[in-house]
Amino acid sequence: MSFDSTITTIDIGSSKIRTIIWSFDRENKDKFVILGMWVTNSTAIRKWNILDMEEFKNNLDTSLEEAEKMAWEQVSHVYLSFNSSSFEVITSRGVIAISWEEITQDDVDRVLDMAKWWVDFPNREVLKVIPETFSVDIEEGVKNPVWMSARKLEATAKIFSMNTNVLNNIRKAVSDVGIEVLDVYPNLLSSPEWVLTKRQKELWVVCIDIWASTTWMTVYEEWVLKHSAVIPLGGDSVTNDIALGMRTSTIVAEKLKLEYAIASTEEKTVPDRKLNLEKLSMWEEWEISLEYLSQIVTARYEEIFYFIREELKAIWKDGMLPEWAIFVWWGVKVKQFLDSAKQNLKLPCFIWTPILEDDISDWFVNDPVSAAVIWTLILSNRYAIETGWGFSLNIWWFLKSFVNVFKKLLP
Repeated sequence: MSFDSTITTIDIGSSKIRTIIWSFDRENKDKFVILGMWVTNSTAIRKWNILDMEEFKNNLDTSLEEAEKMAWEQVSHVYLSFNSSSFEVITSRGVIAISWEEITQDDVDRVLDMAKWWVDFPNREVLKVIPETFSVDIEEGVKNPVWMSARKLEATAKIFSMNTNVLNNIRKAVSDVGIEVLDVYPNLLSSPEWVLTKRQKELWVVCIDIWASTTWMTVYEEWVLKHSAVIPLGGDSVTNDIALGMRTSTIVAEKLKLEYAIASTEEKTVPDRKLNLEKLSMWEEWEISLEYLSQIVTARYEEIFYFIREELKAIWKDGMLPEWAIFVWWGVKVKQFLDSAKQNLKLPCFIWTPILEDDISDWFVNDPVSAAVIWTLILSNRYAIETGWGFSLNIWWFLKSFVNVFKKLLP
């Protein structure tokens, strides 16, 4: 197995920053080895607004340095992934005439560019243009029109855009650390690419990411992204409710949510017993009711499920998805979460975790929390190989790594 140069992926969240350094096999895209991984707290971002640029850069630098020490590698370029409330997904159409008798990949790229230029994006930057379906002359519903004979090509595409100011600030912070950003992947797009199987994408399936401050959902049918939405509620909403209801800190509230709370929709499921908060914090000595705790958690999750159902109703698929509702990220780590999801969504539900393989089992990434950076790893692997990195580019990265070393040494 011949491994090529190392690649670095960083997932930036409002609670954690995760960095993975890894190498892939050029001959087999599915083979990779994780060389280093590190997680640091993200203390300078709230609701995807950078509150303190200097602190944000320190968090990034810490995550990168620790991963570099573990991997014995000098990082000079990264792929970024993150979710933001400023993300927007719209549907657009483009039409072009075919110059030759057969459609080429250049024609596909041209019609997707046409779909992008038809839309006005004030103060926004287009991240990705994902084709939904193509129409070749009068034939509709084509997935891949390359090498088909036609005179006209029409495309319907999903356009992912983001607020320019937010994206530029993130890129500037990464650049100031001494790292170049190769590409940016919205987790709204990257998560289904790794989580969902081809069979699930063929049928109607919804992938739901419960993040810290938001919940993202994507619906697929016939291998096409049919619907996406952002719900402004997440795991932190549950934690804040507990902190307010129990008159305690958010740190203790997070422990209560993960260790003692039960997201139950049935009465008398939770025993009405007391818990002394002194077990979790030496500064708090009063008792709380576990039944009341679970009622708080259940109410907030029911609200999240309600908005998910409203989005499914908008596309006439409420309770009518043949495949599963698949949940990821750390907001699902509550006792009896699946029971509550099944009861409220009226769908079969499943919590996805990264599959344990020999390459990654030693790094303990088999957890929904580590899912986002694994998705970016897979996508950057796929597109990096397709772009055909050459020897000259690797030499340029090698030389730039020395420049980055001196940048980090400067005061």
